[in-house]
Amino acid sequence: TRAQEALAGASGENFEVRLLRRDGGVVWVSLNWQPIYDEAGVCLGVRVSADDIQSRKEAELKLLDTVTALRREQGLRDYYLTRSEEERSRLEALLDLIKLGVLFVDRDGRAQHANRMLKLIWGMALDENLSGMRDSVLIERTAALRADEDGYRERMTQILATRLPTEPMDILLRDGRIIREQSALVPSATPGRFLGRVWIYEDVTAERRAAEALVQMAERDPLTNLYNRRRFHEELERMIADASRRHTQLGLLLFDLDGFKPVNDRHGHQAGDQVLMKLAREVGAVVRRNEIFFRLGGDEFGVLAPDTDEQAITGLARRIGKRVSGMNFEFDGERAYVTVSTGIGIYPVHASTGEALLGAADAAMYAAKNDGKNAFRMYQRRHGT
Repeated sequence: TRAQEALAGASGENFEVRLLRRDGGVVWVSLNWQPIYDEAGVCLGVRVSADDIQSRKEAELKLLDTVTALRREQGLRDYYLTRSEEERSRLEALLDLIKLGVLFVDRDGRAQHANRMLKLIWGMALDENLSGMRDSVLIERTAALRADEDGYRERMTQILATRLPTEPMDILLRDGRIIREQSALVPSATPGRFLGRVWIYEDVTAERRAAEALVQMAERDPLTNLYNRRRFHEELERMIADASRRHTQLGLLLFDLDGFKPVNDRHGHQAGDQVLMKLAREVGAVVRRNEIFFRLGGDEFGVLAPDTDEQAITGLARRIGKRVSGMNFEFDGERAYVTVSTGIGIYPVHASTGEALLGAADAAMYAAKNDGKNAFRMYQRRHGT
């Protein structure tokens, strides 16, 4: 068509065509034609020139392939970048919903991500951006919250010196909360290398309080808050084993109240409860730190005194008797008083087992009652068990 137009007198423009050679090869050429006219303006023919542009075409095709590949790679990058951003958004949304504080720190010790709960736990503004902040700065910022900062810093030094995951550790805060902390290194795709460390924080205050309440109910007397009979037997066996191992003596005081039943019968259980609660406070002030005070039931009480001897344990019984006899009450306009009858047994002098020691102290307590009350007696074999 272009050739016909040229023969008709039209000026030709460069036109690129592929030509099939005799050897079957294909070559790209650029054609240019110009009509030839005589003096009368009659077209005598066409002058055609051809340039071999095979090399240029090959370069253009390679460039086109390269551009196509780059566009494809850019499209893939954009696709995966979008997917990555979407996954990051989903992960951040998930981390903000869970009740665990999460902190990612890179190999250089700089924060990469901190979720909403982490900021709540450590009292930070929810809109604060912690990215890029060094872990040492975060530790310093939260130092005032921890009850034992020196112990925490020492443990942090140990953690950062190892590649092993850490065991959960409870951190007591000054406001009474308990935060459980745990961390582990985040491995990279290259064996032996790590991307950084992830820290997990959980507020376990309610959990611990509930556990303590269960222990309280299981081991404490609800009226006086003294350890109960169950805990008494546990401590008795433990302390006898300890005394046996260290070749020391363990003293046991058993006492009940003289005059308590008349208070209960005449003024009611509420009056009796007041007597028991006051006795727990008064005797508790006499008992030393290493001695344990129990309410065994009703108006019966016990004290376990480790590392004792006859002189020390009788001194304790005398102090308790004096403190109780000094208490006075007034119910319904009437004065009321109580005293104690106390029995004393010493391991291994009077018994070689916990059960036998309890029997010895019990027999001595009834001997004190039979001798007129408001007294203490050391176990003797004539008291029986």
